[in-house]
Amino acid sequence: MEESHRQKKIGGILQEDLVDVLQSAATKGGLRGVIISVSKVNVTADLSLAKVYLSIFPNKEAAELLIGIRSNTPLIRHELAQRTRHQLRRMPNLEFFIDDSLEYIERIDKSLKGEENPIKDADLLDKRKKS
Repeated sequence: MEESHRQKKIGGILQEDLVDVLQSAATKGGLRGVIISVSKVNVTADLSLAKVYLSIFPNKEAAELLIGIRSNTPLIRHELAQRTRHQLRRMPNLEFFIDDSLEYIERIDKSLKGEENPIKDADLLDKRKKS
C-alpha cells in the first residue's frame, strides 16, 4: 500500500530532525569518525509508528550503535517531540533498523563486474551458506 501525502510529510520531518538528534548525540558521546544517516522513515497509516532505517559508517560499528540507539529510544523520542511540537500533535513510536541496501548494491555491482562470482563461491550468498 502506498503512503499518503501526510505520511510522507511526517516521515520527512522526522527524518530531518532525527539526523540532527542522532549525529549530535554521537559527537557528544565521544564517537569520532562515525556518520549516522537516516535513509528512510516509514510512518504507518494511523501515524502511531515510525520505522527508521539507518545507514551507519563505518559499517563494522553498526550493530553496536543500533543496540545503543534502541536502548535510548525514549530519550530520542522525547527530543524529537520537543523539536516537532508545533508540527505534530502526537509523536509516533520509533523502531530502528539498519539499512543494508548500499551493501546489497555493492555486492551486486561486484558480481556484475566479475570481481566476485556467487555461483562459483557459495559463501558469498547469505542464503547459500552452509551451516
